[in-house]
Amino acid sequence: MRKRHGRRKPMAEINVVPYIDVTLVLLIIFMITTPMLQTGVDVDLPQAESASVDQQDDTPPVVVSIKKSGEYFLRIDNKDDEAVQQEAITERVMAVLAAKPSTQVLINADRDVDYGTVVTVMASLKNAGVAKVGLMTKPEEQ
Repeated sequence: MRKRHGRRKPMAEINVVPYIDVTLVLLIIFMITTPMLQTGVDVDLPQAESASVDQQDDTPPVVVSIKKSGEYFLRIDNKDDEAVQQEAITERVMAVLAAKPSTQVLINADRDVDYGTVVTVMASLKNAGVAKVGLMTKPEEQ
């Protein structure tokens, strides 16, 4: 009764050590590169199907309107729109927020107004102390 030394039984196990090594290397690479990919401006983008904004308290919102011709209008306390210069918007909104800090601020811009103009107004409102700026839209006609 001799045993054959030349033959081995087939192994039914898979060696997973190389797979673990590759996984750990990929994990380290993703951990290093992910913070580099997260650059840009923090912007709340509007949804395609948005709900109407709930009014806080009984305070009417401040509405900054921008016409296609480049004119700026400001509506405070649901009064008529008043023509203002772009530089005066910040001062007027700061005065309203000083009296009522929870007042909402909305931008109502014409469709053809340059994107840069809207961003400039948003930046000036941010400098005035407005935490969130809403963008007014018209519902789509069906």
